[in-house]
Amino acid sequence: MEVMKVFDRPASQAFYSVAGRLLFIESFNPELRNLIVALFAGWQLTPVTFPDRAPDIRIKFSCGEVPQRVPRNFDHFEIAEGGKCYTDASGLYLELGGPVVHLESGRLVNVSFTELPTLGDPLLGRAASFAVCAALRRYGLFDLHSAGVVEPESGKGVLIIGPSGSGKSTLALQLAQSGWSYLSDDELLLSLVDGAVEARGFRSFFAVSMAGAQFKHCFEPETVLESKRTEHAFPRVLLFIRLNGELQSEMKSLTQAETMTRLIRACPWATYDRSIAGANLELLSTLARQANGFDLSAGRDLLEKSCAVRLVKEAVISS
Repeated sequence: MEVMKVFDRPASQAFYSVAGRLLFIESFNPELRNLIVALFAGWQLTPVTFPDRAPDIRIKFSCGEVPQRVPRNFDHFEIAEGGKCYTDASGLYLELGGPVVHLESGRLVNVSFTELPTLGDPLLGRAASFAVCAALRRYGLFDLHSAGVVEPESGKGVLIIGPSGSGKSTLALQLAQSGWSYLSDDELLLSLVDGAVEARGFRSFFAVSMAGAQFKHCFEPETVLESKRTEHAFPRVLLFIRLNGELQSEMKSLTQAETMTRLIRACPWATYDRSIAGANLELLSTLARQANGFDLSAGRDLLEKSCAVRLVKEAVISS
C-alpha cells in the first residue's frame, strides 16, 4: 500500500482521525483549506501528520467552480434550519442555500461553494458537518443532534436531544459547571459496541446563546470552566427537551415505543438515507431499549444549577 508522506502532498491537503476512521481533506484553494482546518480545530477530530494507511473517507472542498448539478428526479425532503436533501438508493445531494454537498460513495464526498465563505459563516460549518457525518454513517457512526453528559456518581450517560434553540447547550452547561463530565453540547456520534450503543462527542466547544447577543458565545468548557470532557459514554437516559416559556420545568417518562418515535424524528437520516437506513434504525431501536426516555418541558428554573442537577438526577436514579 502506498503511503503519502507529508513532504509529498501540497499544503491544500490534511488528514484527521475520528472514532478509528481516517479522513483525507482536500482543497485546491488554500484559503478554503485554511478555513476548514480552523473549523476542524473546534471539533473532536485528531490531526494525523504521518498516516500509515489509506484514508477511509475523502472529502474535497471547492469554491468558485460550476455548481454541482442536483438530479431533480431523486426523492427529496426539507432539512431542518433550511435546505433540501435529494437521495436515491446509493448516494445523496444536500442543497444548503449556497453550498452543495454530494456523497458520491461511502468513501468520496464533494463540497462546493459558489464563493469563498468566511470564518464563522454558519453555512461553512453546516456543509462540512453534513459532509463528514454523511460519510461516517457508511461506517456505522450515526450523528444525532444532541448534547451528552455523564452523571458523576453512577457514570450513566445522559443525552439531551432537541433542535437548535431547545435549551440543550444551556442545560449541558449547567451540568458541566456542577461537576458532570461532558461529550458535547450539540452533536454526537452513535455506534454499536458489543451490542450496546456508545456515544461520543463530535464538537468540542459549547455554543450558548447570551441575552441580547446576536451570535452565540463559543468556548471550551474544559479550558474555561475546568470541566472534564470525556471521550465516550453509554447512554442510559434520553431527555427530549423543549422550551415551555414558563417558570417551572416538567418532566414525564416515555414508553419505549414513544422513545423510539422521538428518536426517529430526531434522526431523519434513519429513514431518508436509504443505503444506511436499516443499520441506523437498528441502532436507534437498541438505544430505545438501552436507555429510558423522558419528555422534558424546560422552564426558566433550569437556569439554576441546583434545579438542573436535581431534575436530571431524578431521571438518572429512576433509570
